[in-house]
Amino acid sequence: MNYSTAQQGRAFIIRLEDGDILHECVERLAAKEGVKAGILVAVGGADEGSKLVVGPEESRATPVVPMTLALDGVCELAGIGTLFPDDTGAPVLHMHASCGRRDKAVTGCVRAGVKTWHVLEVVLIELVGATAVRRPDAATGFKLLQP
Repeated sequence: MNYSTAQQGRAFIIRLEDGDILHECVERLAAKEGVKAGILVAVGGADEGSKLVVGPEESRATPVVPMTLALDGVCELAGIGTLFPDDTGAPVLHMHASCGRRDKAVTGCVRAGVKTWHVLEVVLIELVGATAVRRPDAATGFKLLQP
């Protein structure tokens, strides 16, 4: 385990509108407002065709080959995530969300492209003084958090 500390900064209350792509909008807002790090929660609607990363094809294979799943209908969404810069300084959202419709649900990472259905509410709480960075990891191909 590795860790570092930070303090709570500003809070942003965000309403994504129909068709907005969740991770793109959050990262764009973070860059515009100078948010280097944060924690987020999201609740609202995910549109049909939105994509989630739902795991690796094989649990221990390298390189990691992600599986994606497209939502086959409009879903309710609840997600939580973190925002930290990558090695170039660009803000990168890492959020997992559960999306459900009727009696079926799926959970995965939103990076593949979750499109807003009518409205998605996001609260971003800035973490001030954070030194954590997402750096490329050759073994996994991920940008892993280095606290």
